[in-house]
Amino acid sequence: MSQFAGGAYGWVILASLAFLAIVAVGLSIMALIRVKRQEQRHQVLLKVLRNEIQGATGSSIGLGKRLVAVERKLNITAEKQIELENRDPGVLAYNQAARLMEMGAGVEDLVRSCGIGRPEAELMALLHRELQDDKSISHKH
Repeated sequence: MSQFAGGAYGWVILASLAFLAIVAVGLSIMALIRVKRQEQRHQVLLKVLRNEIQGATGSSIGLGKRLVAVERKLNITAEKQIELENRDPGVLAYNQAARLMEMGAGVEDLVRSCGIGRPEAELMALLHRELQDDKSISHKH
């Protein structure tokens, strides 16, 4: 009987191992299915992110091109303005006087630095004060 009892235990152990193997295979298959589903979700998210990045990149490139075009136009305009200011020496003196007034220069400074007459310098100072007063009034409202 002891051989039979040992043989019965062997079958029980063998059946238990077979059951555990089947359970392990089942769990492995379930884990594999779960991983495949997650991979599919990640692929969808990755595709969405790629599309968003492409859209943002395209927008940035378009905006950059427009910015370069605006910068070119601004440079051309600045060059034309300088050309116009330099054509007429009288205009150049008055432009310089206006810049000096904006920096706080007085009538004597304008006469000395720009070569304009005292009456013109006083008129520019008066106009500058009027403009400053108008600006301060508009900022208060």
